[in-house]
Amino acid sequence: MLPGVPGNPTPMSLGTGIVLFVIGAILAFAVHVQVAWVNLQVVGYILMVAGAVGIILGIILIATRRTRSVSESRSFTDPATGERVQRSTTDHRDDPYV
Repeated sequence: MLPGVPGNPTPMSLGTGIVLFVIGAILAFAVHVQVAWVNLQVVGYILMVAGAVGIILGIILIATRRTRSVSESRSFTDPATGERVQRSTTDHRDDPYV
């Protein structure tokens, strides 16, 4: 299945986490503007923590998605020969990388 197709959602937490972390670092370390109603350094640190959590969750989601698969085994009698046949299939439903 392809990423972005309805019914096959792809986690965007890894990219979102990186963006949040970068914006937070810019606010925390590079912006030296004083605003009366908000401390931009604290907002930057909060965004960096949220970005780090998003990156960790994204890595966990990618790692677990690669190992998920559905295996099915069926046995039936071949009508032409009368022999018992066993057939196994593996379906990687949630993994667009396979």
